[in-house]
Amino acid sequence: MGSGRSVRIGGVQFGDGAPVRVESMLKSRLDDTESCLKELAELREAGCELVRVAFPSEDLAPSLTELVSRAEVPLMADIHFNHKLALTAMECGCGSIRINPGNMSGAEGLMSVLDAAKSNGVVIRIGANGGSLSGRQLDACGGDRALALVLAVEEQLVPLLKRGFEEVIISAKSSSVNETVLANTILSQRYPYPLHIGITEAGAGMDGAVKSAAGLGILLSQGIGDTMRVSLTGDSRTEVDVAYMIQRSIGTRKRGVNIISCPGCGRRRVDVANLERRTREILSGVGNLPDGLDVAVMGCEVNGPKEAASADIGIAGTQNGFVMFKKGVAIETGGIEALDRALAVRLKELSTA
Repeated sequence: MGSGRSVRIGGVQFGDGAPVRVESMLKSRLDDTESCLKELAELREAGCELVRVAFPSEDLAPSLTELVSRAEVPLMADIHFNHKLALTAMECGCGSIRINPGNMSGAEGLMSVLDAAKSNGVVIRIGANGGSLSGRQLDACGGDRALALVLAVEEQLVPLLKRGFEEVIISAKSSSVNETVLANTILSQRYPYPLHIGITEAGAGMDGAVKSAAGLGILLSQGIGDTMRVSLTGDSRTEVDVAYMIQRSIGTRKRGVNIISCPGCGRRRVDVANLERRTREILSGVGNLPDGLDVAVMGCEVNGPKEAASADIGIAGTQNGFVMFKKGVAIETGGIEALDRALAVRLKELSTA
């Protein structure tokens, strides 16, 4: 479903039927232009479609201007505390800015940002964050943090809408899955504007990925969310990879290859973990495989062609070696020593090159 309205940033559409876009944020400091450009190139290769960049000081305006002029991915300037930074970011050529209702200067400053955004065709993301909620907002909502997030968004959204400005993306994030899900559910019911979703400060590694998948999976499965970021401690490219993994699991997008593998049990005929690793290595050496390709790795005949009957190509251990199957139908058998080569040949047949 997604939102009924859309905006465009750097030619990329968000909302109103567009794919759920994948975002990240630069970990490199803005004053290190070459590191920023290197990171941007890696994010673009991974499939990132919008990159947020922290803009904490007007002294960094020359760096931001250069980055905007050289970036091959649309940029969003991340603004906190001072509305003048938003004005400067637009002067630097940024096609979108994020402002945080919890720490942005008052109504007069917001209106000056609105006027500049109108003049420059800039999209404004109103990004409320659980860590920036005020005591007043919490008191007004009886201590309910999810409702306070909604209020924080509305306190800056409504004045923009009253002045006819609708080039907005709205966002309400918390490090709590439940707070984030509830806040975004309410916002999706009240407003037709594109929603950016994410679990902020999700953590590192598996912890952060699982926490993000839990929250974003709930929202995406209900058709809520037009753009997403997986906020992980660590490499920014991993954020993009995990975002696409979540979308593949939900079915909203199918970038990359989907590997189906059994957990392994006492019936297994092969070392499933080792076979799955070898399969990934073989996949990495075969270019131009179609997005959404299902590859199955199974330990025995029980969990082989039947359990993974939907796979485009699959392998399962047998008493004498392996069986290879396609859409549940066996197409090749052989000794385990011949498996790697046989799989590589079959995958190359599926390549779009």
